[in-house]
Amino acid sequence: MGSGDIGLPSLRWLGSAANIQLVGVVTQPDKPVGRSQTLTAPPAKELANRLGVPVLQPSKVRKPEPLAEIRALSPDLIVVMAYGQILPKSLLEMPRIACINLHASLLPRHRGAAPIQSAILTGDRETGITSMHMSEGLDTGDIILKDSISIRHRETGGSLHDRLAERGPAILEKTIGELTAGTAPRINQDESQANYAPKLDRDSGRIDWTQPAFHLDRLVRAMNPWPGAYTVLDSSGHLLRLKLHRVLPIHRLAGAPGTVIRHVRRGIIVGTGEGSLLLLGVQLEGKRRMSASEFLRGFSLPVGTRLANSQ
Repeated sequence: MGSGDIGLPSLRWLGSAANIQLVGVVTQPDKPVGRSQTLTAPPAKELANRLGVPVLQPSKVRKPEPLAEIRALSPDLIVVMAYGQILPKSLLEMPRIACINLHASLLPRHRGAAPIQSAILTGDRETGITSMHMSEGLDTGDIILKDSISIRHRETGGSLHDRLAERGPAILEKTIGELTAGTAPRINQDESQANYAPKLDRDSGRIDWTQPAFHLDRLVRAMNPWPGAYTVLDSSGHLLRLKLHRVLPIHRLAGAPGTVIRHVRRGIIVGTGEGSLLLLGVQLEGKRRMSASEFLRGFSLPVGTRLANSQ
């Protein structure tokens, strides 16, 4: 059960493992995508079709009909990764062996929908994949195994997502091996160490220039590629979003938060609540991505210009 790209390597492994019969894939319904609103299948459905595996796409998995369809598959094991719906108790108890989840953090840290971005945003030095027995709570089940990796210098949400996705098959194989052997542990989560990573939306990357530069640098990297960090500028009386793709924090140069302090060869320096931020790669609403120095050649952004916090 899964809908995002992060689960594809694990699904691919399940479809090729010699001792596993993949009897079905449950994913989200097809959705309109892009400006043309083209109806597009989730990545898990496309891969399942290539594997020749039946696909279920319930809008709400807790309804009687999809539950009956899953029960008819007689699953021994249900594997969940980035599915996007809360599973009812009747489904959690359905498989003969277990219903397990692969979560992209070291639980109980960063429970919730956006653990990868949250790990970067909070400045963690490591993260990983946790396999767990699923419960009715939000990522609260007993832990089976953890697989840790270091968060690299200048890591983005996209690069960390891809590295964690590739770690999924190894921890899944080990977890299934221990489950079938009856040796899988059940480790209670320490609730005192838990924090939550709420679901992202289009405004999650909004820049608050009163925040310290090092925090804003982490925000830009965490929200790359989606939803993207942005500020707002005035273009002839029209407020436009300016996405920030690449930045660097500068702690020795200060200025009023959100104010353009200086133009340099590499880009634009903007004041923050503590230090300043060098804008290296930007994208004006409706335009292509470009370097900040290239942007300045086509758009007037004089020293002293104030960038807004919201549109």
